[in-house]
Amino acid sequence: MKQILDLHIHSRFSRACSKQLTLPNIARWCERKGIDIVGTGDFTHPAWLQEIKEQLIPVEKGVFALKDGSSKTNFFLSTELSCIYKKGVRARRIHLCVFAPSISAVEKIVAALTERGCNLRSDGRPILGIDAKELLKIFLEIDPDILMVPAHAWTPWFAVFGSESGFDSLEECFDELAPAIVAIETGLSSDPPMNWQLSALDRVFLLSNSDAHSLPNLGREANVMDFDSVSYPEFVRILRERDHKRFLFTIEFFPEEGKYHFDGHRLCGVRLHPKETQKLGGICPQCKKPLTIGVLSRVEALADRPHGFKPQNAVPHRSLVPLAEIIAATLGRGVATKAVKTEYEKILEKGGNEFSILLDHPVSALRTMTTEEIAEGISRVREGALTILPGYDGEYGTVSVFSPEERGPRSKQQPLL
Repeated sequence: MKQILDLHIHSRFSRACSKQLTLPNIARWCERKGIDIVGTGDFTHPAWLQEIKEQLIPVEKGVFALKDGSSKTNFFLSTELSCIYKKGVRARRIHLCVFAPSISAVEKIVAALTERGCNLRSDGRPILGIDAKELLKIFLEIDPDILMVPAHAWTPWFAVFGSESGFDSLEECFDELAPAIVAIETGLSSDPPMNWQLSALDRVFLLSNSDAHSLPNLGREANVMDFDSVSYPEFVRILRERDHKRFLFTIEFFPEEGKYHFDGHRLCGVRLHPKETQKLGGICPQCKKPLTIGVLSRVEALADRPHGFKPQNAVPHRSLVPLAEIIAATLGRGVATKAVKTEYEKILEKGGNEFSILLDHPVSALRTMTTEEIAEGISRVREGALTILPGYDGEYGTVSVFSPEERGPRSKQQPLL
């Protein structure tokens, strides 16, 4: 049974997250997006955990659904933790996704962290002064089926391979417990081909999740797996046994669109390719301070393979742009404008969910659901025929589906194939 999973999201109890992130709203938006299984996010926050207990019921091992039966969306228990600690001579800031098999396991996690003085009420993604390796050890002692996955592994400031506070390998971070790390999350600013440049990552699966802080961002990255039976133990088995037949593909952002793909300084308006950064010695040409080194530079610094190398049995991937962004780029309007929202709803009504529209419907069918221009925009995204101004230093990249010359009358355009 093919299932689309987005396992890293947040609740309204996380800092800088939408107040609309409630369990019923998340479930409804997952149906609109085409997501079958979503993470609860934030299960260490006391108020959110209470809502999970009150509003969800178990339907399979480690799988939960809304108690009122109003949605087909299933949930896995998940959270993100921020670890800030010193290891070696450096301060480390690592974000970690954690997946749990049961409410009982979650309650034991909460008890163990509370015992160690962690303030879990402060944020849905709490800050812990605990070494990532020690945290993993605690969790494995609670339940061996708890999974820890380094979140957005390449982000400069808060990631296991981050240029500002991370490590050069999983072994450096987790020592003898590194084999328990069976997957990493690539994050929005990197994609599988970038990660394939590191032979050390051949042993782990590459997960992609949205890290959504609002409902519309659900599913901007996701995983597609084939389950014999939908259960948390089957998810764990696929990852631990590296079952490539069951992990079908990942759904990716174009990494250039991510906030940390290139190097640069946002305040100075300086955006640089790694080669330009090297020429400048890593110093901003405007303010003369060190640049924020992005994901592309960091991958190239650690890579032991050339760009374009593909490991045997690599999980395939599909790179997409969210439907609302395609509509906005086509109309020349903002994503949040009424015109974009109206067209988005119209296409969903005719085409089902967003993933089926972006991935499955032939272009001839898309033309019956929306305008010729938007159908062409979806086709161009599928082909990767885009222009993207890369993101840098916390600034998202800008996607152009059409050139400025194409913004005028469309009558002279060639028909779609």
